[in-house]
Amino acid sequence: MRSIEILDHLIAFPTIARSPNIELISFCRELLGAAGVESTLIASEDGRQANLYATIGPKDRPGVMLSGHTDVVPVEGQAWSVDPFKLTERDGKLFGRGAADMKGFVASALAMAERAATRNLTTPLHLALSYDEEIGCVGVRSMIDMLEQAPIRPAMCIVGEPTGLAVATGHKGKTDLRGVFTGKEAHSALAPTGVNAIYLASEFVEAVRALQSEIVETGPKDGDYDVPYTTLHVGKIAGGVALNIVPNRCEIAFEIRSLAGDDPRLRLDKMRAAADLIEAQARQVSQDAGISIEVTNTYPGLDTPPDAAVVDFVKGLTGANGTIKVAFGTEGGLFQERLGTPTVVCGPGSMAQGHKPDEFVDRDQIDRCDEMLGALLTRLEHGL
Repeated sequence: MRSIEILDHLIAFPTIARSPNIELISFCRELLGAAGVESTLIASEDGRQANLYATIGPKDRPGVMLSGHTDVVPVEGQAWSVDPFKLTERDGKLFGRGAADMKGFVASALAMAERAATRNLTTPLHLALSYDEEIGCVGVRSMIDMLEQAPIRPAMCIVGEPTGLAVATGHKGKTDLRGVFTGKEAHSALAPTGVNAIYLASEFVEAVRALQSEIVETGPKDGDYDVPYTTLHVGKIAGGVALNIVPNRCEIAFEIRSLAGDDPRLRLDKMRAAADLIEAQARQVSQDAGISIEVTNTYPGLDTPPDAAVVDFVKGLTGANGTIKVAFGTEGGLFQERLGTPTVVCGPGSMAQGHKPDEFVDRDQIDRCDEMLGALLTRLEHGL
C-alpha cells in the first residue's frame, strides 16, 4: 500500500524536534515533484529545517488544507523492542517513532496528493508540512507569515494529529513560562543569614498549586475534556551548587493549559502577584533577592463551533456522528487565529501511543485514513 511505503521512508528520518528535517522535506518535495506538483519551502534561518507548502489544482480559489508536522520527540531513555527509526509491522500494528504522532497522517496525505495530481480538481488541495511542532508550534509560524500575505487563503483545514479519526473541534491553549529566583549565598552553617533561592522557588510552586486548587473549585469547566478545567503544571526545577552553600539561584519551567474563554494572562497575573509577596518577604533579609517570570512560548487553543461548515464537511468524510475535544495542543489554533481558517483535528492513531517506547499506529487506522482522504479527493473533484 502506497501510504505505508511512504511511511517507511518517513520513519527512517530521525527528525527529532530541534534537529534537521531538511532531508525528510527534500524527500517529500521530490515525491511531489515526480507527480508534477510544485512546492514551496520556507526554511529556518540556518537552513537546517524547513516547512513545505504545496497547492494541487486551481490557484485562483481557496481549498482544503491538510496539515501535519514532521518532527518527533526523542527516544533516549526509552526501552524500545524495535528500532524506533525503522518501520516494523507486527500483529496489525506499525511501529516506529512518529508512526502515530504524526507521520502516519503525513504519509496518507502525500499518497493522496500523488493521486490528486492525476485528477481534474475543481477545488484545490493545499498540503502544509511543518517542523518543530513538538516544542510549541514553533516552525509553522513562518509558513503562516507567508500565508498571511497570500491573496488567497485555505477555506478550511484538517490537522491530522491522532484522534482515532474522530473529529475534534477543540483543544486547550498553552503558555510556557520560566521563573528565575535569585537569593543570597551564604555558608550553610549560617543559612539564616542568606536567602535560599530553592526555598523561594518552592514557595512559588506551592502558590501555583494553591491557584490550581482554586481553579478546580471555582474556575470555568468544559465537560468535553478529560480534564475539564485550566491546568497549571511545574515540569522542571534546577538550583544549587553544593550542599554547604545556600543557593543564590534557582530556575523552574512551568505552564498554563487554558480553556477557551479562560484568559491565561489573568492566571499569570495571579502568579505574579504571589511572586511579588514572596520576593517582598525575602528582601527583608537581602535586597539582592528577586523573582522574575517570563513567557517563553505560547500558542492559542482551538475552539471551532460544532455547527461550523468544516465540522459537517469532515464528519461527512469519516461518517462520524459527533465530535470530541483533545487534551494535547496542535497548530490548528494558530491557523484559525491568524489566518481565520476554520479548522478541525482528525487523524489516524491514538495519542495514547505517542511519545512512548514502541509507538505504533494500527494498520487499520491508516486504511481508514486513506478512505477519508479518498472521499476528500472526490469532493475536491466535484466541488465542496
